[in-house]
Amino acid sequence: MEVNEINTTALAFLGDAVYEVYVRKHIMSQGLQAADKLHRKAVRYVHAPAQAAAIKTLFNDLTDDEKWLVKRARNRRSMTKPKNCDPITYKWATAFEALIGSLYLSEKIERMEDIISRSIEIIESTF
Repeated sequence: MEVNEINTTALAFLGDAVYEVYVRKHIMSQGLQAADKLHRKAVRYVHAPAQAAAIKTLFNDLTDDEKWLVKRARNRRSMTKPKNCDPITYKWATAFEALIGSLYLSEKIERMEDIISRSIEIIESTF
């Protein structure tokens, strides 16, 4: 499967799920067990403003191919209207998720985990 031929919305769909698993693992490692507390803590990491802030902060550290994918995803025309944030923030968050999905499908797991780990650190220091 050629990742560059997959539309970025589909990559974001997958990236959202992959990122969510890593976030859940991260917050469970902190000793929380109550599902409602886990959910509330996870929202901090997965809401669009947090993801947008992470990708904007990391952007200059991305490879040229990763930057190209982020720009392609961010600039893709979307029919989805964001519910809780402005459209530009939503596009950046979608680009973040598309990057995660792309790295996952490309089996660049170490790189993906590095970006996720750095994103979590950024979000924890910002939100």
